[in-house]
This record gives sequence, C-alpha cells and structure tokens, in this order.
Amino acid sequence: MTDRTRAHVFVSGTVQGVYYRANTRDAARERGVDGWVQNLSDGRVEAVFEGSEDAVDEMVEWCETGSPAADVEDVEVEYGDPEGEDGFRIRR
Repeated sequence: MTDRTRAHVFVSGTVQGVYYRANTRDAARERGVDGWVQNLSDGRVEAVFEGSEDAVDEMVEWCETGSPAADVEDVEVEYGDPEGEDGFRIRR
C-alpha cells in the first residue's frame, strides 16, 4: 500500500453556493480519497483529504479551480499525518 498523507485545506473566493462541496466530494471519491468538506461562516470552504500522496496532491490541485461556477482566490494547505478518515462526506 502506498504511503498515506493528509492535507487540511482552506479555499477562499466565490466557493459557496456554487456546488463546490458536492464537486469536491465527487472528485475525491473518483480518486479514492477519504475525508470531508464543509462551508465556513466566513465564506471559505474547509476540506480534509487523506489518501495516497499522488491522489491527495491531485485533490489540492483540483481545489485551485474547483467546481465550474467557483472563482477560487486562494488555497491554503497544511500537510500532516493521516487520522483515519474513512469515506468522503460533506459536513453540514
């Protein structure tokens, strides 16, 4: 099994109300990445991705564009050790 990694991501810009979370979930599931995504009260989207280094890097790169209707201004990423996420879900 490849080494797993964790990325904790904060995305700012026009990222709420544009299906960003649903598209993130679908993209993560397609890549076999575990974790979650949620809207924050300050207008950003927060996500955690756990999986192979390549798949997690693909998700971080995906966040730079996001859903077709999104206008991403910035993506902040912190990498760390996996915490055992299983499956990918949208947090409410």
